[in-house]
Amino acid sequence: MKGFFSKLSQALMLPIALLPAAGIMLGIGGSFTNETMINAYQIDILQNGTWLNSFLQIMTAAGGIVFANLPVMFALAIAVGFAKSEKGAAAIAALISFLVMNVAIAKTLVVGGLVKGGAVVLFGNAYNGLLTSTLGIDGTLSMGVFGGIIAGALTVVLHNKYHDVVLPDYLGFFGGARFVPIVSAFSALFYGIVLTFIWPFIGAVFGWIGVTLGDMTASGNGYIASFIFGVIERSLIPAGLHHVFYLPLWQTDIGGTAEIAGKMVQGTQNIFFASLGSGDFSQFTSTNFMSGKFPFMMFGLPAAAYAMYTLADDENKKAAGGILFSIALTAFLTGITEPIEFTFLFLAPVLYYAIHVPLAGLSFMLMDILNVKVGMTFSGGFIDFSLFGILPGVTGADNNWFYIPIVGVFYAFIYFFAFRWFIVKFDIITPGRKGSDVAVMSKKDFNDAKSKSGSSDTAMTDAMIEALGGKDNVIDVDACITRLRITVKDGSLVKDNQYWTTKLGAKGLVKVGDTGIQVVYGAQAAGYKTKINARLGKQ
Repeated sequence: MKGFFSKLSQALMLPIALLPAAGIMLGIGGSFTNETMINAYQIDILQNGTWLNSFLQIMTAAGGIVFANLPVMFALAIAVGFAKSEKGAAAIAALISFLVMNVAIAKTLVVGGLVKGGAVVLFGNAYNGLLTSTLGIDGTLSMGVFGGIIAGALTVVLHNKYHDVVLPDYLGFFGGARFVPIVSAFSALFYGIVLTFIWPFIGAVFGWIGVTLGDMTASGNGYIASFIFGVIERSLIPAGLHHVFYLPLWQTDIGGTAEIAGKMVQGTQNIFFASLGSGDFSQFTSTNFMSGKFPFMMFGLPAAAYAMYTLADDENKKAAGGILFSIALTAFLTGITEPIEFTFLFLAPVLYYAIHVPLAGLSFMLMDILNVKVGMTFSGGFIDFSLFGILPGVTGADNNWFYIPIVGVFYAFIYFFAFRWFIVKFDIITPGRKGSDVAVMSKKDFNDAKSKSGSSDTAMTDAMIEALGGKDNVIDVDACITRLRITVKDGSLVKDNQYWTTKLGAKGLVKVGDTGIQVVYGAQAAGYKTKINARLGKQ
């Protein structure tokens, strides 16, 4: 089960990786075409009708189209991520399945007379807000990314079963991978009809959860929900399952619904970007499960890295500083915090779960209490903070962005002194401190590790494969933003965390079940995935 959810998290990163680029386009375009900002600062070049305003409107639309079509992207991602082979054929089959499923739903609603007054009526009960339009198909059910996940999941089951099917000679042309889109289309026809009668009840449950969260906020208890969210989200980081947890809140009814510019929008991230595009933040609730990341990602964890630097031995300070500064800067700018977190997670799990995780939950609660309304595309770094916090704030949005650096400064002091105290009190050997196998790895050390059997990248790749138990032990190699995600036959043959961190330059290794391996390499992960697969002959 852990292996499955790890694979799911890995697959979901494909569409998630598009969100930063789309969010930047939407953020810049939406902010600089905001009439309030243009009039307040009298920027004539941005006035409606100018070439720059027209270009920025196009940019806004280009960013918005990505968020509008996330369901189909998730269908493709699930198919590509879980397909054992012929991934391109699986993606095409998933697209066809998604289209057929939605057409079947829309037509079933019509021919069954199940739509009355804009609501879906089943067994005498009316379900409002469930109808939408997707990819030109009007009047289908609004299932959000779950619709894409359903279509992609059912497609990949069929794909893995039939991608190598052999048909009689007279039908041979339709065999193999060509058979998958055919069987997927017929299957989607039937499960689309079934979903017509099932999804309204599921949608009602999601809607109830969203309303409950809204009621908690209105009654003053939404802060508890924000705290719990932050604690769970950070606790799942070591297993790499945090994407699976927060995505439904960001993209479905579970995260709430709101009417923005005459359209019903589902999911807290979608609501935020719809608010950003329209310039109206009045419907974006402070219980948004996003703003809480900024204080501890931009300020807290970099301060923790500085605390570790101050405790490094004098002779190791330069080397430790180079590593810690780079990972602190990465966290501050992009919100990618795993390199810092994995620096102390394996050395002191109590430091991670008893200090860092509760402080992360408290950060979400504080942002909720202070009514901060700053969203993000991926993570809580300075880039997202500038585009979606500062820029909308100076253009007239009442988003209270200024509380983030105020709280962040306090968080920097708390993290710095808490980490220093814990490391000294319990004699934790962080990078640069003597007395442990955990060593600071300089560029020379890393290159030496790479060149154990030669000086080329091939030698490093071979060393990684050997550390995974050899070529025959590796089943599948993929990567998300910061991790190699590997499936092996026998996890006991894989070298331990110490070997990967001291010999192969990794930030940490996590074993998920008996066959799932995750190796944290930061931004290098995708490059290593390509090299390993090429060496294994899987490209």
